[in-house]
Amino acid sequence: MHKVACLFSGGKDSVFAAFWAMHSGWSPVLVTVLPEPYSMMFHHPNAQWTQLQAQAMRLPQVTLEATNENELEGLKDALSELEIQGIVTGAIASEYQKQRIDKIGQELKLPTYSPLWHKENVLQREMLAHFETYITAVSAEGLGPELLGEPLSKMGKVKNVHPLLEGGEGETFVADAPFFEERIEIKKWRKEWDGVRGVAHIEDAMLVGK
Repeated sequence: MHKVACLFSGGKDSVFAAFWAMHSGWSPVLVTVLPEPYSMMFHHPNAQWTQLQAQAMRLPQVTLEATNENELEGLKDALSELEIQGIVTGAIASEYQKQRIDKIGQELKLPTYSPLWHKENVLQREMLAHFETYITAVSAEGLGPELLGEPLSKMGKVKNVHPLLEGGEGETFVADAPFFEERIEIKKWRKEWDGVRGVAHIEDAMLVGK
């Protein structure tokens, strides 16, 4: 079976990309980078809770800690140690992220796949219809603290904000999807708001039956 590394943050895009890899008949290994805050490359809030998602999806997971200075080199080293035939990402519109992952793929002589690239409408329909997704960070005008820890479906349209928060305006966490064997029950949030941006930290969560 075709074994691929799926870069996995726990947000809607990477969960969808993992599903795409599974649906393609491949065997994904989830690779989660635990970055410093405000990383330009990797999703930060609640990354430690991706272990519950991996368990719910019945997929193996590799995690690595990284600083802003070495996060790409650390990822490349981790990928080089895996017996994989490709790299899958959930990139939708970020040239910055996609170009850097493509470069790692070229250096490792591995193909890269971004099944959601410029397919916002497809993802939006599928994600809103079938994923239980929560907003875990906001950092754009028009997005306030009232959205933190709330379902993404409640956001609605906000002027100058990407409908899928793809421009760095916010981040998400998926608690359930049709291919999860169990769902994640989020029992407690801790919310921070500095007047401009905010984060909803998961403080307590567990897997429950469906």
